[in-house]
Amino acid sequence: MVKKVVIIGGGIAGIYVLRNLLARRDAVAEGLDLTLIKRERSGWVSTCGLPFALRGWYEIKRTEINEPKFFLDQGVDFRTETEVTRVSLDDKTITLVTGEELKYNYLVIATGRSPSVPDAVAETELDGIYTFNNEIDAERIEAAMEGAKNAFVRGRGIIGLQAAVAFATRGLKTTVLGGPPSLLPSSLDPDMGDMVKKWLEEQHGIRFILERTEITAVKGEGGRVKSVVIGEGASAKELPADVVVIAKGMKPNTKLAADAGIETGESGGIVTDSAMHVKMKGGRSYLHDVFSLGDCTEVIDAITHRPRLSQLASTVVVQAKVVADNILSDINAQPSLYSICEPCLSPTVAEIGGLLVGSVGVTSEMAARVGIKTLSGVATKLVKARYFPGAKPLTLKLLFEAYTHKLIGAQMVGESTVAERVNELELAIRAGMTAEEMRNTERCYDPSLSLLIDVTIDATEKAIGITPVY
Repeated sequence: MVKKVVIIGGGIAGIYVLRNLLARRDAVAEGLDLTLIKRERSGWVSTCGLPFALRGWYEIKRTEINEPKFFLDQGVDFRTETEVTRVSLDDKTITLVTGEELKYNYLVIATGRSPSVPDAVAETELDGIYTFNNEIDAERIEAAMEGAKNAFVRGRGIIGLQAAVAFATRGLKTTVLGGPPSLLPSSLDPDMGDMVKKWLEEQHGIRFILERTEITAVKGEGGRVKSVVIGEGASAKELPADVVVIAKGMKPNTKLAADAGIETGESGGIVTDSAMHVKMKGGRSYLHDVFSLGDCTEVIDAITHRPRLSQLASTVVVQAKVVADNILSDINAQPSLYSICEPCLSPTVAEIGGLLVGSVGVTSEMAARVGIKTLSGVATKLVKARYFPGAKPLTLKLLFEAYTHKLIGAQMVGESTVAERVNELELAIRAGMTAEEMRNTERCYDPSLSLLIDVTIDATEKAIGITPVY
């Protein structure tokens, strides 16, 4: 009998499960019936590419990698602009907003995330105020930039900063509101975040307000926003704003799962085992035919061993392989296909206004929160010989566990060679490399490509109290 797989959500999580199953559909002798349901009108969209479209690098439409027809032509029941309102685990059915019921043999929950919005913003009906979560948001923001003079961004994470750069690039006077002490706190320690702040101030003229305050009022004229008020009483400030983007943070969309009796954890995400099976509320059992992944799903941190969220594409693509592996393993009764997700290190990289930022593992604040004592070293060095064109500086910060000297975190800010270093240092953390091992590891050298003594060596030596040889 044909096996029916229903995927709820058409972001990168749902799409990558679908792609993995499509690629191996022929391995299911009895046949595989695939259905994907999403609220948006699009097919597969690279949401990470949207901020660059707002900067004018290309049209927003180009971020749609595959239109719905691409999947429909492969026999997928690819349903757009619709929504699931109910999941019945007992009957193995889902109910659509239209009232239609669909049966499943395997269910994949990839319901994504929703922006956190301040109360004053949620209550207003003024135009010109947006979140930035998908291509529809990007289209609205792009339209709002026409004729605008002042932009206001609430949020100091990657999405907020990339939106701010887009506004500044288009000539808007831009203000960013975030909490203290600095930028990108989930990825960077304050000393590293301050480097990003200085770059954006000097290179793009962006103004930052990093205070423990919030938007308390929104004022408009003719139905459109004209200013925002932050703070209360004598300390309140009114700032001009023709367009406002809220990028304060993202909450996992778990209501559908929770209403069905599926457990959510202390991070707010759906609880799964390492095979991505969901857990029933109040019980110890996991459902072999229901999976969850992506932004709505809780992960285990590889350093702290605590549950948290990892709302990154790099996390999702691994989870999607595991979900597809385990569906096929179950259908075909082949234990050799079974796979699991290792605890998360969340490698992160971003281009923010010409500056590259990367991180992997824990920050100093995350380590301190769970009682891990650290040694750290920071070094700045060119990425190649100074006499070669393109010899740009890179600042690298490494964190080691104080007792074992094992690498547990890395942060970097520069103009080149960031993504490849994040990947390299993730492998070093996974391998349990110590500072002493990293210091004495051979590294390739060519003056046009690298230095004889890399910045990694300098940062490592500083962490363990050895004076680097320059």
